[in-house]
Amino acid sequence: MKLTNNYGIPQTFMNVLARPTYNKGKSHLSATQLLNSPKIVALTNKFDSELEQDASDMVWSIFGSAVHNFLEHGKDENHLVEERMHVEHDGWKISGAVDLQIVNKDGIDVRDYKTTSVWAVMNEKIEWELQLNVYAWLIEKVKGKPVTSLGIVAILRDWKAREKQQKEGYPESPIKEVPIRLWSMAEREEYISNRISAHSACEFELETDGKLPDCSPDEMWEKPAVWAVRKTGNVRAKSLHDSEESALLALEELGKGYEVEFRAGERTRCENYCLVNTYCQQYRDYKESV
Repeated sequence: MKLTNNYGIPQTFMNVLARPTYNKGKSHLSATQLLNSPKIVALTNKFDSELEQDASDMVWSIFGSAVHNFLEHGKDENHLVEERMHVEHDGWKISGAVDLQIVNKDGIDVRDYKTTSVWAVMNEKIEWELQLNVYAWLIEKVKGKPVTSLGIVAILRDWKAREKQQKEGYPESPIKEVPIRLWSMAEREEYISNRISAHSACEFELETDGKLPDCSPDEMWEKPAVWAVRKTGNVRAKSLHDSEESALLALEELGKGYEVEFRAGERTRCENYCLVNTYCQQYRDYKESV
């Protein structure tokens, strides 16, 4: 993949991006790839030499790398930092590097550090649960020692002190630990087997020039079309509806001074964050339909 610098980011940052420390090792899939859309993974691998990404889109990944250096500097004697593990399952080698393992007598506590937004910790992010349970599976398979807890340590880049007094549930500080549900081993095995099956089927279709499986609405970060009832002249909606009929009924109850606005659906990831959308027939069909 070619790294561009269209906005003149300083060379020091470019050097960091050009010298990545991440390496999934000798594995078919990393834990993050396992969770990702099989089509995105397959197309990225196929067209890697043709892809471009601008440094301006990767700034926060630099901060992620800085956090890992911080972890190494601040670890205790019972801490394992950035340990990569490999497990073969259903004929596929899966690897993952765990940010922090806290080794106790009864087991291992797993923590993953995220440089993220306040919104992310105030709303459920299922992908965090999926990722950390894959890590728990790797640890128990490799070490035979139980994982006793999972957690995200979120570093909130947009945290504001004044907001915690005004918004219910707002984080008390710019660093917040979020507990993550720990699955049973049977749940983890079933999930990982299903993900391997999905990636295997997609890879087969790619190799045989077949039809690649479509990305799901969740994988596309799809927002459905809605009808918004709002006060005339306002941007924020008073209520959102999945049909025009429902919106018109709400409008009748409110009376004068309100209006209905149609808001088209959006596939946020496809539009703004997918590097392989130009190679994706599903995306091309979508653009032709809107």
